[in-house]
Amino acid sequence: MRLAGAVAAHGNRLGRQVVPILALVTQRKEFGCSDLPLLGVSLDTGVRKRWADDGRPAASLDLSGYKVVHEGDIIMNALGKPHGSIGRSASLGITSPAYWVLAAAPIADSRYLHYLLRSRHMINEYQRLGKNQPPNQFDLAWSDFRSIEVPLPTLGEQRRISDFLDDQIAHIDEIITARERQAAAVEQADLASIADVLTGGCRNGGGVETGLAWLPRIPEAWSLGPVFAFYDVRLGKMLNPDRAAGAHQRPYLRNANVHWFEISTEDMAHMSFEPEERVRYRLTPGDLMVCEGGAGVAESALWRGEIGECYYQKSLHRVRPRSYLPSEWLMYWLRVAKASGVFESEGNLATIPHLTGEQLREYRIPVPPRGEALIADLRRDLESNTHLRTLQAASIRHLRELKQSLVTAAVTGEIDVAAADGSRVAV
Repeated sequence: MRLAGAVAAHGNRLGRQVVPILALVTQRKEFGCSDLPLLGVSLDTGVRKRWADDGRPAASLDLSGYKVVHEGDIIMNALGKPHGSIGRSASLGITSPAYWVLAAAPIADSRYLHYLLRSRHMINEYQRLGKNQPPNQFDLAWSDFRSIEVPLPTLGEQRRISDFLDDQIAHIDEIITARERQAAAVEQADLASIADVLTGGCRNGGGVETGLAWLPRIPEAWSLGPVFAFYDVRLGKMLNPDRAAGAHQRPYLRNANVHWFEISTEDMAHMSFEPEERVRYRLTPGDLMVCEGGAGVAESALWRGEIGECYYQKSLHRVRPRSYLPSEWLMYWLRVAKASGVFESEGNLATIPHLTGEQLREYRIPVPPRGEALIADLRRDLESNTHLRTLQAASIRHLRELKQSLVTAAVTGEIDVAAADGSRVAV
């Protein structure tokens, strides 16, 4: 048996009974209800109904093998990252056969289990017990999960904790939603500025028709041309176990590092790049990195030499100019194209959305005579909102961290919910 660190230690001090998770849940394995709503689960949102273009891997055409989820059941994805993709379902539905569907035992309140199993200490325990499977996989065994020991309050106290958290979390979620709406408004303003530049100010009339519904007109002095005429597009190196453990380890970018207009180097992976491969896969400042697949398909950002030596994986395209058009021109084109649904309608959605090198090279883009000057003007326009976007992102991040801290404090007993006066937590 294993104790979930501080959760169990603090629970012991409060005199709570310590039990294994196996005493709190049983796996539900019901199938054959393919007409029920399809449910997904994530760390940020818990359990939500899925829709066709939500950016996740598409469901199987045959849903008869999907697991039935009853109202109050807990769904857990024990594979992949981030850890803690677990939550309580508020409705009847079906979910992936790869997920665990857990029915609460009579001694457990399912709302309390939702919070307990998503608390920071429990997520740390999943990370400790799970097995990493390069490049991005993670596997928590059922035998390890069910053996985790946790302190269990009385059923009445579980319900009081759940009532307290339901109210507090709903309040914080309302504020997060408002912040996200504000961020979406800024994003729409940015997209309008980008589209105006990409069409040379002809979005609403003038110029000549392009035949593209989402960028309908461009100035007469401009043209349309394929990406390959202006940029060199190359896919990165495939990762396998031998390369992950090879002798010439070097840092490399994967799609998790690339987001719109920014590249994160805080969580760099490494694999072996042989001397003859380093010329081909080494990045140089000014390279445009484009995500090849997944929910972030087409997201792109410029590599600015954030670290001295860096390479890139097959999940990314590296784009270099072969003409006077700067890399940023294509980056902004990709941003508007993604927002306009181009890759969802033309990409391969049979499994995960993909933007292949062949597809990217063949797309037609507007070609202005003065690309660099237009980019400089656009960059100044977008920078005027940079501070606001940074504040909004920091506020949303703080609120999500506050939720996590509040949940953890409540289930460990660090907050005495019985003594709470009903006032909302300060945000």
